[in-house]
Amino acid sequence: MSPQKRLKILMADDGSQHAQSAVELIRDLALLPKSRIMALRVFLPSQIDALPSLQSALGVTKSRLLRTGLMVESELLLGSPAEKIIEIAEERKPDLIVLGAKGLRATLGILLGGVAQQVVEYSHCPTLVVRAPYLGLHRILLVVDGSPASQQAVRYLVKFPLPDKVDVRIMHVLPPAQQPLGMEPRLDGWRYQQIIDEANAALMERQEKKGKALLDRTRKLLQQKGIEAVPVLSRGDAATEIIDYVKTNKVDLIVAGSRGLSQFKGWWMGSVSRKLVHYSNCSVLIVKGPGKE
Repeated sequence: MSPQKRLKILMADDGSQHAQSAVELIRDLALLPKSRIMALRVFLPSQIDALPSLQSALGVTKSRLLRTGLMVESELLLGSPAEKIIEIAEERKPDLIVLGAKGLRATLGILLGGVAQQVVEYSHCPTLVVRAPYLGLHRILLVVDGSPASQQAVRYLVKFPLPDKVDVRIMHVLPPAQQPLGMEPRLDGWRYQQIIDEANAALMERQEKKGKALLDRTRKLLQQKGIEAVPVLSRGDAATEIIDYVKTNKVDLIVAGSRGLSQFKGWWMGSVSRKLVHYSNCSVLIVKGPGKE
């Protein structure tokens, strides 16, 4: 598969191990010549005395991103990191923001890095949160649910400059099996249970049929763009099923859609994309779709 367009990438550098992994991931992408990369480092007023060392470190990042045919620039700015990244993204409208998942609490695996959280939450651009250690992009999991945001993620992926010979999986998670309602049966016990069981079985069969059809449509769309993919159908809590699959199958990158949020709302606690960013042990690419939560 060949990349479809030259990309404009905004790469947020903070000197962390995760940011270094983000650089390595960008270097592995099949970027077209004249693609543009901006390496941005934002520092706080308390770091002014360290300005020379910060400038030097940013220069190292820029040199690592340089590759024949690519256009790389760097900028060191004073301010709040998350606000500046979002502000620059609004001005430059990059095709992708890349930043490291800094600040993981090992005992729970929860993303504590406020910068990454805020950028994913409030930016309108596709955002790639990279986790260290980065060992290459060998297996990618595209999560689909049929929503407009999910469809946007599919359209974004077919144009994304993936390295050659990437193993792509498409996953759809069916809702958990429904439990009988706690109501007083009006028929004799066995007949009531039989009706409930038959209704649940019919519902699950319809859900499975729709899920398989969604996976098949997505697989054919990717195939038309030169991407071979393996469909995966599961059932249960969506975030749990995806994260368990990622761990078991050594997935390097999750690609998922998100409707996003307005500037005046907090992050919806039930969001699957939010849980993936927080709890998965691999990198996550969130593509914003139309509409707001």
